[in-house]
Formats: sequence, C-alpha cells, structure tokens
Amino acid sequence: MASILTGAARAAHSAAATVVSAAQIQAGADIPVKPVKEDDPAKHVQLGLVGKNIILGVPGAFTPTCSSQVPQYIADYDKYKEKGVNDIYVVAVNDVYVTKAWKKHLASSGTGVRFISDDKGEFVSSLGLVFDATELLGGPRSKRFVIVAQDGKVAFIAIEEDVSQSTVTASNKVLALL
Repeated sequence: MASILTGAARAAHSAAATVVSAAQIQAGADIPVKPVKEDDPAKHVQLGLVGKNIILGVPGAFTPTCSSQVPQYIADYDKYKEKGVNDIYVVAVNDVYVTKAWKKHLASSGTGVRFISDDKGEFVSSLGLVFDATELLGGPRSKRFVIVAQDGKVAFIAIEEDVSQSTVTASNKVLALL
C-alpha cells in the first residue's frame, strides 16, 4: 500500500511540475502576490516589490550549486544598492527553519539579502518555475532563475536550462544588466 501511495505522490508531483512549467512568467508580466515566509514559520510576508528588486530562485538551501551561487549576491549587496536595487530575495522551496539556518551559515555576520521560504512552492508555482526534483530533493523545487523586477513587474528574467549550473543567473551577469 505504501508503495502505491508513494508512486501516486511522485506522479502527482511530476504532473504538477510539468503543467506549471508550461506557463513560465515572461518579461512585462506582474509578479504574482503569494504568501511566503521569512524568519518566522507562523507569519506570512509578501515580497516588497516597489522600485527595483532582484528575485533569485534556487532549487534548495544547502545544495552545492546554491551554496556557491548565493555568497556572490551577498558579497555584491552594496553594488546592487548603488545601482538602485531595494531588495535581493533568495527564494527556495524549503521550510523557514532551513532558509534561516542557511542564511546564518552563509552570512554569519549578517547580510541585507533576504532569504525567503516558499515552503509550499506556491510562489514559484505561480511563476511557472517549478520542476520535479523528487529523485534528488524529495519533491517539486524551484528552477534556478533570476528576475529583475521593477515596480512589481518582470523587467528581465533568466532561467538556467540546467538547474545544477549557475551561469545566466550568476551575480556578475545580473549586475552587468543594471
């Protein structure tokens, strides 16, 4: 019975990821308003998208590529501020305890970069940027992407073809666009 339920759950995760991925958000579209969490598992927050903001979607906290990609955004934080960026959001389909621990691990002395838990995957699903990572990470996860948002709209979006790589979503690539 357990194997039947596991198989059904995997099929549902895969089908959901496939359906959502077909409708990826495009430049010019409004950033959907969906509840996410930051620091407190009992409190929902919304991404503040007034002005210019960076939304970096990553497959998972503590994963090798994510843990090597995000530190450059932390190091470049002041450069982003100089270019008029209000906030940098790192969004992962992980629970808030994991994203909090990851932030502390990557920036033990603190950072202005905000680590966001999309624990149910609702935000990245609404962007159409979910993929089935069941075999590796246990369920649907965020594709690796970066959105430059201007007043709540997508000004620019880059999505990695291979989620295990950080090329078009690397901090130096995004800074060069601003």
